[in-house]
Order: sequence, then C-alpha cells, then structure tokens
Amino acid sequence: MRRVGDVVGVAQGVAVVRAPDGDHADIGTPVVDEDLSDCGRVVDVFGPVARPYLAVSPGEGIHLPALVGSPLYAR
Repeated sequence: MRRVGDVVGVAQGVAVVRAPDGDHADIGTPVVDEDLSDCGRVVDVFGPVARPYLAVSPGEGIHLPALVGSPLYAR
C-alpha cells in the first residue's frame, strides 16, 4: 500500500486530501483507511504541482467528518 495523504477537510461532499509530494494517486484510485476499510475513490487532483490536493468521493456509508486528520492509502 502507498500513502495517498492526510484528510485536511471536507468540501461539497468530498474529502480533501493533501498529498505528501508530487507523486500523487491517479484519478479513479480506490483509497482505504488504516484499518483497510474502503473509504472511496480519487475523483480530482488540484492545487500546486509539488504537493497537490486530492478530492476523494466517499464510499457507501462513509462519514466524511470522521476522516479529518486521518491518513488514507491507495489500495
């Protein structure tokens, strides 16, 4: 597994994740939390090239505010 980044906030129904570097996950990549529970998929990449943000659309039954501050990983 590869670390996608940390959830820094929630906006317009998606989790906003800050990538640790410019080598970010691709759009469509499924993401999981530390317990390997499915959290959703990357739907957009935006912001600075050196350290972009990712928009993660939540999976079924995911409570987005509970993810703030948590790391997410690419499956």
